[in-house]
Amino acid sequence: MLARCPERWTELAAHPTLGPAVQHLLLDQAETQALEDARVRAAGADPDGEELPADPAPALSEDLLLSCLPALCLPELAELPNPQVTARRTLHHIAHRVHKNPRLEALAADQLHAATDALVTHGQLLSLPEKQDEDHDFDGRILRLAEDLALLSANPDHLAGACAQLAALDQPAVVSPAPSRTLIRIFADVDPDHDRPARLLERHSEDRRVQALTALAANPHTPNAAVTGILDGLHPAELAWIAERAGGPDWFLGAAAAVPVAADEDDGVLRLVSDDELDNHSDPAAVLQSWLDSPAAGEILSRSEIYRAVITSRHHTPEHLLQIPADEILSRNEPEIALKTLLERCGKSADRWAALAAAMTFAYDEEKITFGELLDSLDQTPASYPRAGGADCWAGPLGAVRPELPPRGRGGHFATWGFVR
Repeated sequence: MLARCPERWTELAAHPTLGPAVQHLLLDQAETQALEDARVRAAGADPDGEELPADPAPALSEDLLLSCLPALCLPELAELPNPQVTARRTLHHIAHRVHKNPRLEALAADQLHAATDALVTHGQLLSLPEKQDEDHDFDGRILRLAEDLALLSANPDHLAGACAQLAALDQPAVVSPAPSRTLIRIFADVDPDHDRPARLLERHSEDRRVQALTALAANPHTPNAAVTGILDGLHPAELAWIAERAGGPDWFLGAAAAVPVAADEDDGVLRLVSDDELDNHSDPAAVLQSWLDSPAAGEILSRSEIYRAVITSRHHTPEHLLQIPADEILSRNEPEIALKTLLERCGKSADRWAALAAAMTFAYDEEKITFGELLDSLDQTPASYPRAGGADCWAGPLGAVRPELPPRGRGGHFATWGFVR
């Protein structure tokens, strides 16, 4: 509705009843809508054009932005329960508004600084609990907080606390994938820099920590010592990223370049080489084992890539497969590779086939078992009442249904296996 009457925005923003709602909408949507409208107009003028239009003129005048300042820091949310969650989300929303309306950094500097200090203090945002295994957004919350404080805060203590939180994050897992013959055939002009550590760091957005640190370094209120004190703990690929891609202040770039490098230190990249390269290695199986033993095999963004490289390699051994999560082998990466092992283990035993069906739920909220643990469980799992999703096993006629035990499922990844007779 507001998009249809921009000439009335100033009047509506000052309305005693509708004003706050209008201010929120304008701060959140006006610039986004203006950019979208500019793209539509450009596409209409040049349907074959690939370049995005230049940044359009701001949708909100300076006077209109000033009239929206009462809503900028979301005062309506101040008294909501669960202050830590509310404060974190409010701070991120404010930062999002400033990203959309960069002029607010100057027009509302004092208001933004005061609101940020109050949110950090009220929500105790720099006092995080210990990371829990099931808390998959823990790192994301720390990164978003550091990014938001780098943009909004002028408090040296809070900015130093954000640096300390970044230092506590786990090292990124930097993996160079095995070359794909299919992609090589499709893309003749492969980027010669694709295997550089800084570029590899960006593959799964593992560069977010060093980006946040660069933003903190660019904030003039951040103590230099708080930034330089954590450079020694960065991954080699993060230091390479600073040298190649960061646009931070000179003192920051110089301090990163001066971090000492041990004579035997490599670039910290796990490189998954092709089978042709493994053929030239004295012990290809040991190389595959080193991939499985690497810290990257425990990272959610890289582990499937490592498992797939091991499973599809002609140099893998049964011992390698036993260490890999069962769902990676049976559901995601060519399950026929494991078929021979399952046939040998289960044979003509109806109990083992039933135990296999019962075990193959792989629900997302359960701990993943390895393929070796799955095989060991076939002699231990009671087979009287399998629990796989709709799968059941009994010694009746082929195709018959056992009526007294209705099938039941638990969701997640599973496979239904037939009888071998």
